Amino acid sequence: MARRLLQLYTGLVLYGVSTAMFVRANLGADPWNVFHLGVARIFSLNIGMVMIVVGALVLLLWIPLRQKPGLGTISNVIVLGLAADAALALMPPIESMVMRSILLLAAILVNAIATGMYIGAGFGSGPRDGLMTGINARTGWSVRSVRTAIELTVLLAGWLMGGTFGVGTVLYALAIGPLIQLCLPWFRIQTRSQKNLVEPTIVP
Repeated sequence: MARRLLQLYTGLVLYGVSTAMFVRANLGADPWNVFHLGVARIFSLNIGMVMIVVGALVLLLWIPLRQKPGLGTISNVIVLGLAADAALALMPPIESMVMRSILLLAAILVNAIATGMYIGAGFGSGPRDGLMTGINARTGWSVRSVRTAIELTVLLAGWLMGGTFGVGTVLYALAIGPLIQLCLPWFRIQTRSQKNLVEPTIVP
């Protein structure tokens, strides 16, 4: 249990750090963070606060989908935003294109490792992943189709609100699936419910 908890919270903190890295690279973020950045821009909020509020609102959508949150779900809502804001406070803006490019690649890698860690701990999926698997369970639509529809929707909405869309968004879309699939075996802790939590998430 101690190992699982340490892995869960390390993964969540690293995920928040990866979000800060995407922001400082300023070359495009993953679809959900494009959305978060767009909302932050419209309402003049820190991205961490937006992540917390959006996570809580998405969690409300679990109710009609009859999804049950776990410790990892609730922790995801709170820790990601706090970690992102803390990392941004410590990470100064970067002007060099070379350094921004390196930071972008590192952000994608850290994001994949972080995802493998918190999912592998087996304490429940995050609000956004749970929305995907809940819609899949209630409608019978394929996980791939549901994931694509959700991410395209938040990406478009975020872009329209001024979120940062760029080469990083495309690289993330191409690389994150294979990277998570590579990282998951390193951190997977076998529990009875683990298989149901892991398999939908590794579909690119």
